[in-house]
Amino acid sequence: MKTIKLSLDSIEKVKNFVTEINKFNSEFDLVSGRYTIDAKSIMGIFSLDISKPIDLNIHDDKDVASVMEKLAPYIVQ
Repeated sequence: MKTIKLSLDSIEKVKNFVTEINKFNSEFDLVSGRYTIDAKSIMGIFSLDISKPIDLNIHDDKDVASVMEKLAPYIVQ
C-alpha cells in the first residue's frame, strides 16, 4: 500500500479526480482525520473536509506509477 497527499479543494478538482481514479481497477481510499471513504465515490468525497489536504491510500502496488502520473495535478508535495 502507498499513501500520497492530495489537494481536492474545489468542485471541479473533485469531479476530475473521480473521473481519473475510476479508470483504474485498483482499490483506493481517501482518509481525512478519522474518516475513510472510497476514493471512487464523489458523494463520499463531498462528505469530507476538502479545504485541507487528504491522504489517498493506493491498495495495489502494480498501478502506483500510472496512478501517480494521472493524479500529478492533485498531489501535494
